[in-house]
Amino acid sequence: MRTHRIAGAAVAAALLAGTALAPSALAAPPAATATAQSAVPFTSAGAVRAADGGHTLSWASPAASVAVTAVTSPDATTGVALGTAPGTGSLAVPAGTLPEAGRWYFRLVPDGGTPLVVADRSMGLTSARNFRDIGGYRTTDGHWVRSGLVYRSNKLNSLTDAEQQRLVSQRLTLDVDLRNAQERHDDPDRLPAGVRYQVADVVSLSHGIRFHDSALMTLAEAIAAGLFSGSSDLGQSIGYPFMVNFVGADYAFHDLVTAVATNNSGATVFHCSAGKDRTGWGTAVLLTLLGVPRATVEADFLASNQYTGDPEAVELSWLRAAFAEADQIYGDFDTYVREGLKLDAATVAALRAKLLTG
Repeated sequence: MRTHRIAGAAVAAALLAGTALAPSALAAPPAATATAQSAVPFTSAGAVRAADGGHTLSWASPAASVAVTAVTSPDATTGVALGTAPGTGSLAVPAGTLPEAGRWYFRLVPDGGTPLVVADRSMGLTSARNFRDIGGYRTTDGHWVRSGLVYRSNKLNSLTDAEQQRLVSQRLTLDVDLRNAQERHDDPDRLPAGVRYQVADVVSLSHGIRFHDSALMTLAEAIAAGLFSGSSDLGQSIGYPFMVNFVGADYAFHDLVTAVATNNSGATVFHCSAGKDRTGWGTAVLLTLLGVPRATVEADFLASNQYTGDPEAVELSWLRAAFAEADQIYGDFDTYVREGLKLDAATVAALRAKLLTG
């Protein structure tokens, strides 16, 4: 069990009384269409890569049969034909079946309806173990989040030449860094040539020290909630609500979502240091905006425990505290998006059009 600790930065910020904003009302994001339920017939699908390089694919759909093709790009329509299986089934791809590639995607083509592309989420980077795709999730209305367009990660200061080349093969063109100035100075990102670098500092004071709600009240409630839930790290129990309450964080997550929505030249990666807290909330915001169910959002968040190799890297109570803070301040998540993050309907629509199938 870790020693309970309170992050110094969170406490320092919390002890400074801030003034609440009075954001202008923005148009509500349009509801996602329901056409994908019939267009993309899969109700579940996924790919898991084994340590030896083999893959196991599984899916469920009302189709009679599904043809499977391995491709090296999520946009490719031709590749290595792997066979046909029932509409609900699985397929093993043994190691050695496919040649070496930056990343293999699997195109599932039903006998009726739109194909779906899946891939193992991990990029398998030794120096950035939490580098993984946020795609491949099904939304509540039957859309799917496209793979190969947006990645989340831990810090990227130690990428090898080979790892950089793997990212180049996946058309990575934008890196959004959520870390603070000291972190960026100590461990600067090591990026392939041609990748644009953007800072979206979650704890930046460039917009002042302001809060939407009483900082002292948020601090007290976070400590109480952390103690009640048995949190192993009170600093994190405090930090998550402040990612919603602190005005500076609004600017960072606004810039993150906008960057993802408007990067039309290739794939985007965003990250902090461990790729689990600031990156975890940023991913939760993006997936929720896309209509991914809360249970799936939570599962993606908890997956950091697997990818980092630390079973206590994150706790579900931390993420739920951030969602609860959004509800407490704004009434619901959509209002947080409009009035807190100040994301307009056009940006949200662009995000959905880019990242959702159907």
